Amino acid sequence: MEPAVVRVTLSLVGPGMFTIFGIVFGGIWFVERSRTHLLFMATGCLLAAAGAVSQILGLPGDIGLNALVSGFFYTSAVLTVAEGIVRRSGRSFGIWLHLAVLFLIMGLLWYFFYVDRNLLARVYVQNFGYGMILLAAAVRLSDLRRGRFLDRVLFWTLLAFALHFFPRTVMTIGFSAPVGVAAFANSVFWQTLQLSLAVLGAALAMAILAATVSDLIDDLRRERDLDHLTGVLNRRGFEASTRSLWASSSITTASLILCDVDHFKAINDTHGHAVGDQVLQRIARVLQQSARKQDLVGRVGGEEFAIFLPDTTPAQAFECAERLRTAICRADFSDLLGARSLSASFGVASQEARRWERLYRNADAHLYEAKRRGRNQTWSPDINDCFPVANQAR
Repeated sequence: MEPAVVRVTLSLVGPGMFTIFGIVFGGIWFVERSRTHLLFMATGCLLAAAGAVSQILGLPGDIGLNALVSGFFYTSAVLTVAEGIVRRSGRSFGIWLHLAVLFLIMGLLWYFFYVDRNLLARVYVQNFGYGMILLAAAVRLSDLRRGRFLDRVLFWTLLAFALHFFPRTVMTIGFSAPVGVAAFANSVFWQTLQLSLAVLGAALAMAILAATVSDLIDDLRRERDLDHLTGVLNRRGFEASTRSLWASSSITTASLILCDVDHFKAINDTHGHAVGDQVLQRIARVLQQSARKQDLVGRVGGEEFAIFLPDTTPAQAFECAERLRTAICRADFSDLLGARSLSASFGVASQEARRWERLYRNADAHLYEAKRRGRNQTWSPDINDCFPVANQAR
C-alpha cells in the first residue's frame, strides 16, 4: 500500500471517532430531548468530522476554498461544542457572540489567503482562536472544580484540551510554516495535531458522556426519591438522604421534627380529595420556605411531614418547630377551605447517637403526645417538661 494512502487512512481515524461520538450524543438526545446540550455536542462532533474530511481529502479541490470550507466546519464545531458544554450547566454564550467569533475567524482566514497569503498566520488564527474559545468555556464552568467527581474530571479535561492548543502550536510549527501541501501533510505540526485531537478530543467527549450518564442517574434517583404530589422528599428519599448526610458529615447532634396536619380526614370528607391534595402541596411549600437551608423536608405519610435538622440542640429544634407551626397557622387557605382554620401538631426529638430508628420512634411518640394534648402544638420532653408553658398552643 502506498505511503500516502496509509497516511490518509490513518488521518481519517480522528474524524471517524468524532462521527461515532456524534451519533452517540445524537442517540442519547433523541431519547432525552430536554437535554439540549447533547444536540449541540452531536452537531459539534459531526461538524469537526466534516472539517477533517474536507481538509484531509481536499474537498473542494481549490486550496483557498478548501481552507475556508474546512475552517468554517472546524470553527463552527468548536463554537458548538463550547456552547453544548456550558449549556449542560444551564448557561449560554448567546448566538450573537458565536456569530461574531465565527465572522472574525473566517474573515482572518480569508484575509491571510486571498490578501496576504500566509499559512503560518492561518495556523495561529485557528489554533489560538479555538484554544481561546474552549478556555472561555472552562472559565464559565470554573465552579465545577468544586463539584462532583465527574464534574471535576470534565472541567480539568476541558481546561487541558483548551490549553494544549497554545504550546503544541508553538512547539511544532514555530515561526515558519512548511512549503507545499505534501510538506505540510508530513510535518510534525500536522501529525501532532491529529494525535492530540484524537486523544484529547476523545477524552473530552468521554468526560461529557460520563457526566451526562451521571446526570441521568441523578435525575432518576431524584424522581424515585421525590413525592410527586408535594415535590418534597418521599419517605424513602427522606430516610436515605438523612442516613447519608448523617454518615458522611461531621454532625454531632441532630433533631427530627414530625408534623401531622390536624383533622385532615375531615378536610378530605368535607372538601374532597382534590382540595386535600392542594392543602398538602401548600403545607409542603410553607415548610420548605420556613425551614433552614441545610434542613431536609420530606413527606413520610399521608398528611405527615418530617424535617431533619443537623447540628441542632433540643431548644433550637423546638424553636424551629414552633416557627413552622406558626407559619402553617398563619398561611392563607381560605380559597380552599373557606372560613375553616388549619393547624398542625409537631413532635420533636434530638439525640447525639446516630440511630435513625430511635430518633424517628421518639419523634413519633412526641407527635402522638402533642395530638393527645389537644393538637396545634409542639411537644418535646426536653423543653415541655422543663417549661410547661411552651406546650400551650398560641
